[in-house]
Amino acid sequence: MQLLFLGTGAGMPSKQRNTTSTVLKLLEERGTFWMFDCGEATQHQILHTTLKPRKLEKLFITHLHGDHIYGLPGLLGSRSFLGGDEPLTIYGPTGLKNWIDVTLAVSKTHVKYPLTIIEIEEGIVFEDEQFIVEAKLLEHVMPCYGYSVKQKALAPELYIEKTDALGVPRGPLLRQLKEGNDVVLSNGTIVKSEEVTGEVREGFKVTILGDTKYCENSIQLSEKADIVVHEGTFDIETAELARLYGHSTIVDAAEVCQNADAKNLVVNHISARFLSSDLSNMLTQVKHYPFPIYISEDLAEYSFVNGLLTKCK
Repeated sequence: MQLLFLGTGAGMPSKQRNTTSTVLKLLEERGTFWMFDCGEATQHQILHTTLKPRKLEKLFITHLHGDHIYGLPGLLGSRSFLGGDEPLTIYGPTGLKNWIDVTLAVSKTHVKYPLTIIEIEEGIVFEDEQFIVEAKLLEHVMPCYGYSVKQKALAPELYIEKTDALGVPRGPLLRQLKEGNDVVLSNGTIVKSEEVTGEVREGFKVTILGDTKYCENSIQLSEKADIVVHEGTFDIETAELARLYGHSTIVDAAEVCQNADAKNLVVNHISARFLSSDLSNMLTQVKHYPFPIYISEDLAEYSFVNGLLTKCK
């Protein structure tokens, strides 16, 4: 699994940061990617990546402020123009469907793929055999959701050297063993799954939060998460502005992560008042927390493998 930040700015785009959009790359798990928010010019940012819009499977909108949705019409149209015919589902607050429908109708943009728009409430908004996505309302100046994405437990590792030694042929029997079923070989030998597999592996949990003040629902969504993506629009010196406009400081984000017993924090949605040279000071304000903290930049990518989060570029 990888996280790719197409845009990490707050409010208006700047020369340093585009407006907000975060991608959860599930290419190994599903052959697709999911997007969280779609600020203005998100499709321009995609041009600097290897992402293919037709591989976009799900799009989650946190709230209806322009810096989180103004990129939607262009991306939806381009996905169709580029030959994407795979279904796309968009999740978000009440009002999202009307806004998209009107925008596409007035601009005479016709998408050629099945487009489903689901206006959500708190609770489980998606679940299949691989993942479960939960949404909770945060505390912003308008209805705004955060999302937790939990990968369900993975099948245990199959020890091929053991199955080979026991004479299990390559093919369907190996799949049955990996799924926890015992098998009978052609010679009558019974091979037990527990003899040739490891422990069931826990899946990952990623929490991606929209604009919010420090709040209890952020902590609940982030509980024991492997990665928390939390806005840090302001720093400790501008904390009053954060409270006034329904945002968080980088310290608020770190407090959420700590109180949720989460493992890694990536801060995004940075105010344009902060230049690249200011980021080291922001990180200094949270250096005492006992987990890795990153301030993401546009087009930065992070990989999560074997329980470790690593910045790729």
